[in-house]
Amino acid sequence: MKKVIEAVHPPSALKILVVEDNADLAANIVDYLEEHGHTVDAAPNGLTGLHLAATGDFDVIVLDLMLPGMDGLTLCQTLRREGRNQTPVLMLTARGTLDDKIAGFTGGADDYVVKPLELRELELRLQALARRAKGGAGLRELRVGDLEFSRDTLRVRRGTQTIELPVIPFRILELLMKRSPNVVWRREIEQAIWGDSPPDSDALRVHIHTLRSAVDLPGMPALLRTIRGVGYQLVEPDSDAA
Repeated sequence: MKKVIEAVHPPSALKILVVEDNADLAANIVDYLEEHGHTVDAAPNGLTGLHLAATGDFDVIVLDLMLPGMDGLTLCQTLRREGRNQTPVLMLTARGTLDDKIAGFTGGADDYVVKPLELRELELRLQALARRAKGGAGLRELRVGDLEFSRDTLRVRRGTQTIELPVIPFRILELLMKRSPNVVWRREIEQAIWGDSPPDSDALRVHIHTLRSAVDLPGMPALLRTIRGVGYQLVEPDSDAA
């Protein structure tokens, strides 16, 4: 019988940033990833990690939570909020409660893994994050119904009308469009916009009112829905997503 030999195709090499203050763990991660063909930079504290993440071009970031200088959650929030950096982030931490995980995901993490973790699994998770990010890289135009948002020009249009928005409603709109038709919880919106220091409870309601007034133009079907006691969503007029 003729033996069939299957070709094994190595995974794509990634450029990875590891932000970890445990020198032994960081060295193990870096050595393993580099031995498997990846390019890795490492930062021993949050401030250095933020600088490298903001100025470098990485496929994915491995981020510890408990870091000197700046903790990992603040680092991730800063990247998402101020730097508009969408590089996938995997939080690798010893903190594994449900509240910790909620804080990590609402702070901008794409994956959350509790130590200890097999390095092979870490690599597989990083490859999966990078694939998903590259798969969405071409989605430079966000669209919900006749509402369009160009992520290149930062222009918002509904139908033929251009919409001008203040900074905070603009950022809320981008979040809702990226997550459409899913409901985005109030807490998640507040975390994304204000981090751990949200203003009074009426602030988000005011910004949503501003956004709704600009997006749901007179005579047009409403796109922005309030899910009472939960959050908000953007959906096409004939959608029954709620």
